[in-house]
Amino acid sequence: MLSLVLPKGSLEEQTLLLFKQADLEIKKTDREYNPRVNDHRIERVKILRPQEIPKYVEEGYFDIGISGRDWVVESGADVVEVADLPYSKQGSGNVKIVVAVPMEEDINSPREIRPNSRVTTEYPNITRAYFKKLGIPIKTYFSYGATEAKVPEIMDVVIDVTETGSTLRKNGLKIIDVIMESTSKLLANKTAWKDPEKRKAIEEIKTLLLAVIEARGKVLLDMNVPKEKLEDLIQILPALKKPTVSRLYHTDYYAVETVVNKSEVNILIPRLKEKGAEDILELDISKIVH
Repeated sequence: MLSLVLPKGSLEEQTLLLFKQADLEIKKTDREYNPRVNDHRIERVKILRPQEIPKYVEEGYFDIGISGRDWVVESGADVVEVADLPYSKQGSGNVKIVVAVPMEEDINSPREIRPNSRVTTEYPNITRAYFKKLGIPIKTYFSYGATEAKVPEIMDVVIDVTETGSTLRKNGLKIIDVIMESTSKLLANKTAWKDPEKRKAIEEIKTLLLAVIEARGKVLLDMNVPKEKLEDLIQILPALKKPTVSRLYHTDYYAVETVVNKSEVNILIPRLKEKGAEDILELDISKIVH
């Protein structure tokens, strides 16, 4: 039914893991660019450069695809942005397109960039629009990689994508502005989105992917609590919404179940025990569907 295109490169491993955890495992064949998925909703899969994906989706070569919001803007692709997919190696999924100059330069604002500066970037369209708005003429040079390595010997300014800024700093560059923030997007072709059958399948895939992302970093806590200690315990209990509480059969105990952040568990469990919780279980969660 659906043709799907996924990003090759730095996000490829995390994307394949996301689909696997969503029970939509992408199985690579000997021909890496033509993997398979055992799901009736997806009949064809390709893995291509994220820069190309928005335009291919717009033009109908694929019904859906995953690429960054930055590449949608850079390419000018007219597609449906079905959902944010905040996943990445760092976890947040957010990246920024930034303006950076050598640290030794007495430039602390983009308006201080000298006219006709040499600017290197993988985002020539975004870069030209940015400097046009500032009213600063520049010379734009397309970068085929290692963008930060070209300053200051070859280039004066870098427009680059970063998640933490650490690579830029290691190369002696300082960030003086953020042009835009970007996250991975589930994109859909407009014609496919208008097709009721395809749209239903796209919505189902979106639900599965977002359920996995929502569950990451969270665990399920189950515990038993005496009746007289229940209210005090619930007061310290974080919950996704409200905890589930049910009375144990023929006892004065209650079973309490709640979802909490994994990062809080090592502090929370001893406190729960102090408040009277017994038989505490910590369980991994694979999906949370709202």
